[in-house]
Amino acid sequence: MLSIFFIKRPIFATVIALLTVIAGGVCIVILPIQEYPDVTPPTVMVSANYVGANAFTVEETVTRPLEDQINGVKGMIYMDSSSTSSGSSSITVYFEPGYDLDIATVDVQNRVAMATPQLPAEVKQQGVIVDKQTPSIVCFVAVTGDENYDDKFLSNFVNINVLDELRRIPGVGKASNMGEKKYSIRVWLNPDRIKSLGLSPAEIISSIQSQNKQAAIGRIGAAPTYENQQIEFVLTTEGRLNQVREFENIIVKFKASSNKSVGDFRDR
Repeated sequence: MLSIFFIKRPIFATVIALLTVIAGGVCIVILPIQEYPDVTPPTVMVSANYVGANAFTVEETVTRPLEDQINGVKGMIYMDSSSTSSGSSSITVYFEPGYDLDIATVDVQNRVAMATPQLPAEVKQQGVIVDKQTPSIVCFVAVTGDENYDDKFLSNFVNINVLDELRRIPGVGKASNMGEKKYSIRVWLNPDRIKSLGLSPAEIISSIQSQNKQAAIGRIGAAPTYENQQIEFVLTTEGRLNQVREFENIIVKFKASSNKSVGDFRDR
């Protein structure tokens, strides 16, 4: 009977349809975003780096111990992982839609802390990163320059001036430099030379680490001292090396009798 009523009154039916469309359009604009269902599962990413290891080693020594501890964390529905030949390990943990992402991050961080003692020393030294993320990329921002600014300069500029501003925008979960190029020093070893000096790669690495660090060396005039001591000096020294020539002057072996250097990176 209702259908016959509208069939016999087409103008009235058209007006009702138009009012319904207008009301729907108005509601779309004013409807709070909280009313939409949260269908995207919140995710937490765990990443680590094992320099010099292949994919199999990363899987066995880094990814698997982390997975064993993270598996079964409250609210988790599933997780996936990847281990690459570049030494990187990443685990993405997916939680139930609507689960509090802050609580999920804390729970995963606690599980990672339980697995940390099982990880190689190189991985623990660099740290395991636990970070909230969204499974989809919202926006790409491109930074370009002319011939006066190369890619390393632009990458460093983005890290210093752009990333922090993007991360402070409300609603942004993570911002990263996808083309990041870090300044670093690569040391090439001459096998014949280090063999003739009776050295091993581990000893050379230890020499670099011991002579390339920032350290607090203390104060002069600090208590306990003489009662009439009135001046106190904070001692400073050269910290981390930042020039190639400074790395070339690292002493890797010397004779204790004459204190004369018999090998450094310039002899490679």
